[in-house]
Parts: sequence; structure tokens; C-alpha cells
Amino acid sequence: MKALVVRLDSFGDVLLAGPAVRAVAARCSRVTMLCGPQGAPAARLLPGVDEVIVWEAPWEGPQPPSVREADVEGLVRRLREGAFGVALVLTSFHQSPLPTALVLRLAGVGRIGADSVDHPGRLLDVRHRRLPGRHEAQAALDTAAAMGFPPHAGDDGRLRVLPPPDTVALTGNGPYVVVHPGASAPARAWSPGRCAEAVALLAEAGHRVVVTGGPGEADLTRRVSGDTAVDLGGRTDPRTLAGVLRTADVVVCGNTGPAHLAAAVGTPVVSLFAPVVPAERWAPYGVPSVLLGDQRAPCADSRARHCPVPGHPCLEEVTGRDVVQAVRKLVEERA
Repeated sequence: MKALVVRLDSFGDVLLAGPAVRAVAARCSRVTMLCGPQGAPAARLLPGVDEVIVWEAPWEGPQPPSVREADVEGLVRRLREGAFGVALVLTSFHQSPLPTALVLRLAGVGRIGADSVDHPGRLLDVRHRRLPGRHEAQAALDTAAAMGFPPHAGDDGRLRVLPPPDTVALTGNGPYVVVHPGASAPARAWSPGRCAEAVALLAEAGHRVVVTGGPGEADLTRRVSGDTAVDLGGRTDPRTLAGVLRTADVVVCGNTGPAHLAAAVGTPVVSLFAPVVPAERWAPYGVPSVLLGDQRAPCADSRARHCPVPGHPCLEEVTGRDVVQAVRKLVEERA
């Protein structure tokens, strides 16, 4: 049976779908993932994925396309050609799967399941209701199990990616700590000044530091690195970044894709976690971690992309010394 797994939002969200994807792949002949442009690079890292279809939905993301620009009819034709027997639609707790389910119905997908608060009418064959407080990775696994795809025997249910390349030519030899200062939304980012402070204090404490960042973050990583750290800003694609994170002692970053990529390669995380979304659902999954940031700040559960509280106190009150202490704790636990 050919299966379709849908996760239309960000890089980190797709990584969190990985355990559910493996559960589907264990019982289907072929698995295709339907992802948005941001999530597609993560889908290509997931074990069990045979094909990735990239489509930008008009109901996902901060700046979605119009319905006309999205070419819904073109997607329907492509999915119909795929002749999928079953589809698992994965969404976050605040998203509806029903627009996607409607497109899949139009494409003739045989059996469709999702987690849905809203009454689905005839759009879903399996309507799952997630348990309160479940982490996003667990909730996706629960939905897959409700569709008849429980975890395969021997699968620990943790995040996982395909083996990344050796990156010692980028990082140099010897142990190091990664600091990733960027974030997918400004409300989730620690300030550059605080990040630079942490880099300097980590180096003072005897750690070699590697600073990572995406193609558009070279200026940020240069500022944060100073004359102290190895600056890899703009020099790593997702697969290479996985390699850099895999051999780190600890990764320091916000609630963003690299935190979940670090978890997928088994590296402990110091999580600078702004409470705009709940940590119980989005914290690093399945690896040792230390959560920093005021989880009861006024911005809690607001889902804000830009901090609504002057001064961004939930994260700015975290100091570089707090990070050094958290890194030390995780390194000692790992020894």
C-alpha cells in the first residue's frame, strides 16, 4: 500500500513527525511526504521517506500564498496520479487538518486520518483526539497508531535522521559546544548581545565554541562569534548541520528547527525557550535538556511571532552565566 504523510509547516515540525513516519513506513510499501517549502529539507532527512512533494498551502505559514497561487487543482491532479491508499495528516495542536483532508478527498485518497478538534463530516475516516499535554512527537505517533500504524517493534520512538556526513573539516578536531543564535520567529530568539556574551563565557570556561546559522544569518553569526568561536554561518545545509550537531557536546539554541535536529542526532540541548508556545509540546524530545526562560511570562501561549512584552523579558533575563551552568550540567551528566 502506498501511503501519504502530510506535514505542511516548518522544518522542526517535520522532524517531530519522524517517528510517526517510520511507523507508517513499517507497514506500507512506499511513503510519500507532502510538505511545505520550509519543511521539505527536513523530510529528505527522515528514514522511511521515499518521495517528497513540496507544496505551499494557502492556510499555513506567516505569509501563505493565495488559493490561486497555490494551484490547488494542480496538487489534486498530482496526488490522484499517486494513487495513495491511505493518508495521515499531521498538524500542531492549534491547526486544523480539514482543509488538507478536503484536498485529499478530491484527489481520491482511499483512507484519511488526522487529529481533529472540529467535526470532520465526511472528510476523515479516522478522527483522533489527542490527549492533553502530549508532546508534538508523541501526538503524531498517537495519531498514526489510531490509523493502524503503531510503532514498529524495537523502534524507541525518538527523533532520527539519516546518517549525516563527517564534518570535522568544518568544526576542527576536539570537543565543542554549538551556539545557534537564530530562530524562525523573533519572539523565540535570544538577543545577539546575550548570545555573544554566552560564547565569550563558554570559551572562558574552557569550551571550544562553534556558531551555526542559515544562509541569511551570516551577519548574526559573525557578530556572535567575535574573535572567539568558529563561525559556520551560512556554511551548512541541513544534512551538514546534522553532522555538526551530532558531534557537539551540547547545543545551545532557541525553540527552533536546530533544537529538534540536535535531538534527532542524540545531542543534549540547552533550550532558550520562549513560552509563546508550551514547552510540554515543543521542548527538545528524547534527549537530556535544560530549559531556560520564564515559562510563566505574560507572553505565554500567545503564539506570537514578535514578542508582545517590551524588553523580551522571558529570554533576556537569562544570562550567559546561566547558559554556562546549564552546559556544564549536561556535559557532566553525559560523561
